[in-house]
Amino acid sequence: MSGAAGNNFEKYSMTTKKIMIFTLLTFLFTTSCEEVKKQGTEEIVKQQIDIEHEKEAILETLNNETKAAFQRDYEAWSEKWVHDSNITKIYIDFPESTFSESVGWNEISQFVKAFIDDHPEPEPIPKLLDKIDVRLYGEGAWVTYEQQDSLRGRKRETRLMEKVNGEWKIAGMQTTIYGFQTNETE
Repeated sequence: MSGAAGNNFEKYSMTTKKIMIFTLLTFLFTTSCEEVKKQGTEEIVKQQIDIEHEKEAILETLNNETKAAFQRDYEAWSEKWVHDSNITKIYIDFPESTFSESVGWNEISQFVKAFIDDHPEPEPIPKLLDKIDVRLYGEGAWVTYEQQDSLRGRKRETRLMEKVNGEWKIAGMQTTIYGFQTNETE
């Protein structure tokens, strides 16, 4: 082919090639987006399963720590805590108008040892937790719940949890004690 017909063929051929390349790229892009979308959905389902598993493990740690504290078993209680200088433990007791704050493992440990020495008799274990609100942040979790204590009444607790060597441990605690509800009309 020569002349105008050859030029038109080359233009047609280049246009066809561009259309084919564009179509192929669009197809590949669309297909890869669908694959990412499918993988994302699978990851969300897997993450929900993992959240339930982690929630159960956290619940077990919290219940075992509570049992140990009320039974005055310092060693078992201690195993459920992170042992470093940045952890905190706070008690706010409205009926008794008291507040205490301990910062760092050494201070928290000494506080609990002194409490056990002053109150060595085990207390009735509150109804163990079966419902907690959990927000997971990788190897950390923010946990909140309410509990009824037979000696102190209603408590709301917030726990900061960290996963250490595959096991959930307590890295922070705030307990607010509200006491027993009273009927104001009596």
